Amino acid sequence: MSNTPEISRLVPKEKKGLIVVITGNGKGKTTSALGMVVRACGYDMSVSIIQFMKGDLYAGEWDGIKKLGDKVELISTGKGFCGIQGNPYSHEEHRENAQDAIKLAGQKIESGQVDILILDEINNAIKLRLVDLEQLLAIIKTKPPLMHLVLTGRDAHPDIIELADTVSEVNEIKHAYRKDIEPQPGIDY
Repeated sequence: MSNTPEISRLVPKEKKGLIVVITGNGKGKTTSALGMVVRACGYDMSVSIIQFMKGDLYAGEWDGIKKLGDKVELISTGKGFCGIQGNPYSHEEHRENAQDAIKLAGQKIESGQVDILILDEINNAIKLRLVDLEQLLAIIKTKPPLMHLVLTGRDAHPDIIELADTVSEVNEIKHAYRKDIEPQPGIDY
């Protein structure tokens, strides 16, 4: 006997692929997008996550995503956060990686085989001029009508916010880092 209650599933009258922006200076933008991944898995949707800035330090989601099965892929293309935390790579090297990532995003869009495409830290990549605003606008304009596109990172450009269907801003009220508490596995990375 199952303890799970009978669950009804709502089906929208009209399906639409949404553009979701998660921005702000607080912790939790990528974490929120990963929550959408878990939810999408419940609907047997295929998800591709392209990380634009992360890649030089291990993050738990890299192995966690593998445990969700073959419906979810995570591609980390970055060399870490450009210009901070002692990152040794030049702006040109970061831009080259980000350009490869935006091309990959275009290929995912063209394939039509992804239900949700998450461009993690794309807003930062735009702000730092690793990706041109026009490149992201082209991705948005060529998105298939039923594909959901999730854009994370600080400093979302006003033009992107205007095009989005849903925009959430994560604001820091308090952070353990400010108390000299080191980042903790499973919570911060």
